[in-house]
Amino acid sequence: MKKSILLYILIFVLFFIFILSFQRNNDDNKKTVITFWTLQLGTFDKYINNIISEYEKENKSVKIKWVDVPYSEGEKRTLAAILSDNPPDLINLTPDFSALLAQKKALYNIKKEKLNQFLPSILESLKYDEEYFGIPFYATSAVTLYNKNLTNKKISTYDELFSILPKKNSYLTMFSFTENDTLLKLLNKFGVNSPENINSNKSIYLFSQFKRMYDENIIPKECVTQTHRDALEKYMSGQLLYLVTGANFINMIKENAPSVYNSTVVIPQLVGDTNLYDFSLMNFVIPKKSKNPDIALDFAIYFTNKANQLELAKMTTILPVNKDALNDDYFKFSKSANIQDTARIISAKQLYNIQTPILNTQKKKELNTLSANYIQEILINNKDIKYSLDKFSEDWQKL
Repeated sequence: MKKSILLYILIFVLFFIFILSFQRNNDDNKKTVITFWTLQLGTFDKYINNIISEYEKENKSVKIKWVDVPYSEGEKRTLAAILSDNPPDLINLTPDFSALLAQKKALYNIKKEKLNQFLPSILESLKYDEEYFGIPFYATSAVTLYNKNLTNKKISTYDELFSILPKKNSYLTMFSFTENDTLLKLLNKFGVNSPENINSNKSIYLFSQFKRMYDENIIPKECVTQTHRDALEKYMSGQLLYLVTGANFINMIKENAPSVYNSTVVIPQLVGDTNLYDFSLMNFVIPKKSKNPDIALDFAIYFTNKANQLELAKMTTILPVNKDALNDDYFKFSKSANIQDTARIISAKQLYNIQTPILNTQKKKELNTLSANYIQEILINNKDIKYSLDKFSEDWQKL
């Protein structure tokens, strides 16, 4: 008898669970599903899932399907998805690749009034043909580190840097001339940013400075082949007086080179003639073929609200692009004297005075290759600077 009762209870419970599950699945089938792609943010799964959960609570008819894509596959998978008839609704990308998609008319244009929560200066880098193609996600802005055991000069400009001679067995700094668009960003700080002025007197002056420092071993010979990570290694080994780098690398210096960390001072990023600071940005885009662009935009705005941006910033070294979040005291004051906090406050302040990037082109990678080839021609092959820059101008025009 008891066994029969228990059997009936078990059957009833299973039936009840089945009904609930059926009802839940039925409810889910009635919801609008928004597919959301990020680039290698799986380590922040708790943070992202919490935001999704809160958004779904506030928007009962919406279900967010989150997919985290490896960074190295982001562009390839995005392109394939956009060419299909069923792309994701919201995708995390770089501005350069986003601009390329915008030029191909593959993205949903976003009205400026929908983007009022973001820094206006940041938004300018997400425009093509006077239309906004992206929603800012987060930013970074490099700072300058110097080793006070090697120098006591607190400088602010590249012109000041060019005038300094390092001590024996050390280098002034290390540029990563051939890494991505590093050289182009540096030239842009001096207003050298087009085929019309790449061979200007200002450009000739800059390349002459690079050539002088290279020939006199003031900067390492590896600056024409190696990356920012190699420059960081040299700084950690006590070989560099100055290093312009991301604030995210300061903790690496602390862990791997404590003596250099203890002698490191953080100052603002070095500037050129424009007196503006460089920055990097990640953004979201909405494919034109998205079936629910308005909901995707609403979720992106929610994802980047003040509270969510502040939480992410406090877990990492990134900077918010939400202007209310960036205006928080966390980015203005610190009770601590450690250099990580100093770097955070300095880099946040720099976002109010940023350099507009060189115009995104459909052949940005080819342009990066051109700049790498010509700096190598000048530094390694001793080609005439004026002649090389005239050729650079011609090749840039062809792009």
